Amino acid sequence: MDFSVVNWLAVVVAAVVVWLFGAVWYTVLSKPWMRAARIDPSTAKKSILPFIISFVTELIMALVFALVVGAMTGGEPTLVAGVVFGFVLWLGFVATTLTANHRYENFGWDLTLIDGGHWLGVLLIIGAVIGWFGAPVVPG
Repeated sequence: MDFSVVNWLAVVVAAVVVWLFGAVWYTVLSKPWMRAARIDPSTAKKSILPFIISFVTELIMALVFALVVGAMTGGEPTLVAGVVFGFVLWLGFVATTLTANHRYENFGWDLTLIDGGHWLGVLLIIGAVIGWFGAPVVPG
């Protein structure tokens, strides 16, 4: 694994931006999401831990994304490449996983659409940020 293709600033910025995106997404869609996920708001536990875990996982996702797109573009990611990779990775791994899992868990398509839309946004944003920032600056 070639970590020299990772623009660390882009990884951190991408993680922060997608975490904020998720906060807005699920704030706007909180009622339909809770219904779809069969969560009773009156008995739901309130904890900061899921928010911390979300940020850490999105940081890891941004790092892995930077490694993949860096390897696939010869270390020269672009905005277009980032967005295309974001969509392809979402379609090939996230949308398929959510769809299969939600069917086994007997959740409705509404949960799949809400969560799938969120993760599509996450991967497109990560791709855009990684691509927009481009290759890491090599001191010299």
